[in-house]
Formats: sequence, structure tokens, C-alpha cells
Amino acid sequence: MRLTREKLLAGAAVAALLALTGCGGGSDDKGTGAKETVPATATGSLEDLAAEVKCRPDIQTDADEIRQGVCKISAGKFILATFATDRGQREWLNGAKDYGGSYLVGAKWVAVGDQKMVTTLRGQLGGTLEEGVSHHSGGSGGGGTETEHSGHHSG
Repeated sequence: MRLTREKLLAGAAVAALLALTGCGGGSDDKGTGAKETVPATATGSLEDLAAEVKCRPDIQTDADEIRQGVCKISAGKFILATFATDRGQREWLNGAKDYGGSYLVGAKWVAVGDQKMVTTLRGQLGGTLEEGVSHHSGGSGGGGTETEHSGHHSG
């Protein structure tokens, strides 16, 4: 298993998802109801997990170390990825988080979407919510600093 390949796959997956969902910023609806009930974390193949949320995944990557597909449900689109090893999952997730987004992390699987989507999925699949690095900067005044990402200079 090569870390470089996993990082490329992670970057491609997250970039595609952010394009599908409009950057993954999500709203800040934090207190929208009573205590949420989170089920035990689901396990299984990509198809098993997709079936739990009534999705037919469009498989994008079918390799020994990672399987990845795009799912569409009534709440929107998300990427679902399964991994052969815990280490492979963590390496992929660490690389993917550099691209921002919201992640629902289970046992050798990750769902990637906007915050509202992964929160919705958590109610069905269980898991732990994790957030990627925010890269919002520019004219609106609220974002990172230019020194955080030296490769982002305009010249």
C-alpha cells in the first residue's frame, strides 16, 4: 500500500465531493432538537453500508486497499469509502482532511459530505464525526492566514 496513491485518491474524492456539495461549508444548526440517538457503528462492505442508508453506490474506486463510491439519497450526495486496514483508513483520512469537508468515521469505513449530510448518516450508521481543515479565505474576511498555506500565493 502506497501512501502517495492513498493521498491522491483521498484528494480526488474530497475535491469531487466538495464540487458536488458546494464546498461542504454547511450551516451551523447545532442545537436543532432533543438529544440525538446514535446507533452502534455499522460494519460491512461498501454495498452493505450503502444498503443501510438505501443507496446504490456508483463505484469510483475498486482496489484491494480501498473501495469508494458516490451515493445519492433524498438528503443529497456523499462519498462512501471502505478500507482493508485501519492504518489505510487513518492515512486516507489524514490526507483527505487537508481538503476540508466533514467526515463520518466507522470501523474501516468513512462517509464524506457536508456537515448536515454526515450528521444525517450518523443517525443511521453510527460512527464518529470529524472535520477537515477549513480553507476559507478571501474577500469575506473570515478565513485562514496566508502563511498557513504557502502554496496559495497569487503572486
